[in-house]
Amino acid sequence: MTATIRVINPNSNPDVTSGMSHALEPLRTSEGPRLECVTLDSGPFGIESQADVSRVEPLLADLVKADNEAAAFIIGCYSDPGLALCRETTKRPVFGIAECALLTALTRAQSFGVIAIMSKSIPRHTRHMRERLLHNHCAGERALELTVAEVESGTSTFQKMNKVGKELRDIDGAGSIIMGCAGMAKHRVGLEKSLGVPVIDPTQAAAGMAIAVVQLAE
Repeated sequence: MTATIRVINPNSNPDVTSGMSHALEPLRTSEGPRLECVTLDSGPFGIESQADVSRVEPLLADLVKADNEAAAFIIGCYSDPGLALCRETTKRPVFGIAECALLTALTRAQSFGVIAIMSKSIPRHTRHMRERLLHNHCAGERALELTVAEVESGTSTFQKMNKVGKELRDIDGAGSIIMGCAGMAKHRVGLEKSLGVPVIDPTQAAAGMAIAVVQLAE
C-alpha cells in the first residue's frame, strides 16, 4: 500500500490548498508516497496574527491525533502553527514548512531573504528563526502588505513579490529567497527566473524532506 503524506492547510481558504497541491505536482510519482492536501475547514480564512496561530494549534493537534492513516504530516503555513504540539501528539514525523524552507535555503546560499505577507508577521518569523539559531543567516525580511487571500488571488501579487525580492537581493544581500506564505506557491518559477537567485517554496521544501523520510522508513 502506498504511504500517504498529509499536507494540512491550517486556514479555511480552499484556493490556498489548491495552490499548494499544484506546487507539489512535480514531486508526485506513481511509486509514491502520495501527497494529499487537505483544508482545515474550522480554521480562519487566513493565518495573519499570533491569535490566528494560537487558534489553530489545538485544531491541528486534534486532526493529527485522529488520523491513523498518514505516514507523515506537513503543516502548510509559514508560521508553523502547532508544530511542537503536533509532534507531541504523534510518533510519526511532522514537518513545518517554515523550518524546512529555512534549512533548504541554506543549501542554496550563505544567506537568505524572506518575503512576508505583512509587516506584523515579521516578528513572529524572527522568533521562529531565533529558536532554531538561524537568524544570523537572514539577510532581511520585507513585507508585501497583503492578506493571505490577496496574495493568492491578487492580480498584482507577482509584481509586488518581484519588487520585494529585488530589494532583498540588491539592498539586503540575500543569496536565496524564501516565499513566506504557502499562498505564494504559483509564483516560484517566475520569480526565480526574474531574480536570478534560488527561490524556495516552503511547501515544496517540506514535501521533499517528508518524501525522503517516509521512503527511507519503508
